[in-house]
Amino acid sequence: MEVAHVARRGNELTAVGTQLGAAYELRYRLEPEKLHLELVGHGARMVSLDGADFFDLGWSPLFNSLPVLRDELLEPGRQRDYVMRWIDVPSLEVTPSEQQYRSLGGGLVRYHSGDFTADIQFDEDGFVVDYPGLARRAG
Repeated sequence: MEVAHVARRGNELTAVGTQLGAAYELRYRLEPEKLHLELVGHGARMVSLDGADFFDLGWSPLFNSLPVLRDELLEPGRQRDYVMRWIDVPSLEVTPSEQQYRSLGGGLVRYHSGDFTADIQFDEDGFVVDYPGLARRAG
């Protein structure tokens, strides 16, 4: 489960959130160039973009909204390739991740990284509604 308080300024997001996994609690604060992480009971770390396009936090559908919002990827026919700073959860190991987002129209965006592909449904504001196998927005 994830709960996040998000502030949007144009196509840029800041957020404060908490993930609750089966065996962990992760708190984060997203800023434009930094991601502050606290794995409750196990320490904290700060990750910077270091030239990557965006952060991608494991198990968090919110982070899939970052490229969609900035690059208006809900417009039909739009496609972009990115290099992300992937943060594994709960290890907090950081690695580069090549990813592709392609608009399929109707709020559906195909996400591709390595041998993984998912068709993610976004609302008209660019936030994830349904990420098959990962998350569905409540309420």
